Amino acid sequence: METGETVASAPSPYILFNVAGATYALPSRQVRHVEMVEQVTSVPNAAPFVEGVVFSRGQVVPVINLRVRFGFERGRPDLRARLLVVEDAGRMVGLLADEAREFMPIQDAAIHPPSDAIDGLGGNYLEGVAMLDDRIVLILNLTRVLGAVANVAS
Repeated sequence: METGETVASAPSPYILFNVAGATYALPSRQVRHVEMVEQVTSVPNAAPFVEGVVFSRGQVVPVINLRVRFGFERGRPDLRARLLVVEDAGRMVGLLADEAREFMPIQDAAIHPPSDAIDGLGGNYLEGVAMLDDRIVLILNLTRVLGAVANVAS
């Protein structure tokens, strides 16, 4: 290889999912598994975005409704709804999404920082924005999404 040549890094795998008509993504290394939404048990006095808890693979896991977390109207889960069980800083949490059915590699160079205009609109949850074919994919920062629910997810 000659001096000055750059080596393109391999694309990182992401799990893509939809919430309120928008496509979001998380690095696949943060997603333990994706499952259909079964019975969610409500928890008294929980924050509005905490849907409750589920029993998943031998563990009780708190469930965060991403629609409510992102400021959208609560939707009624249907057969397409999925629970993304994620891990961040040793915490297992379920993220309720409208649907999740894609696994896609995304080049780091395709991810752009969120603009200042988005920051005031809840962009603090975003790591970046990627353009894939004809759609915009919002890359989430899982630590920021879960930041305010640390006491719920512990």
